[in-house]
Amino acid sequence: MPVTLLDHVAIATPDLDVGSAPYVALGLHPEGPDEDVESQGVRVRAFQVGDTLIELLMPTRPDSPIATYLEKRGPGLHHTAYRVTDLDAEVARLRSGGGRFLREEPTPGRAGTRVTFLHPKWGQGTLIELVEHPAGAAQ
Repeated sequence: MPVTLLDHVAIATPDLDVGSAPYVALGLHPEGPDEDVESQGVRVRAFQVGDTLIELLMPTRPDSPIATYLEKRGPGLHHTAYRVTDLDAEVARLRSGGGRFLREEPTPGRAGTRVTFLHPKWGQGTLIELVEHPAGAAQ
């Protein structure tokens, strides 16, 4: 089974506190401290909703993909992410079927995960992230 569940929905925001306001108003609370993900140039604030996270992404450097996204489109939905148990096998499977990726190799993600992104043109205009959690981590 390639995809095991929806891992998170990512929202781009120039300010985590402003971006958090709607989710706090809904009664949600950040699930832990904010985390910097250097490989993506973002600071992440996550809200747990059932088995899924809402991740707010704020750029930490002007050349990050999120900074570019905010310049072009403003705040809003950035991508959907799906959990997989074996990221390397899933990347190989999708590549063999014509899957297009933004990078050649997976990169470190939030909370010790490994991640990769499929090109939005392949995803019918949607940026799709695949996420592999560390062995033994709560799934």
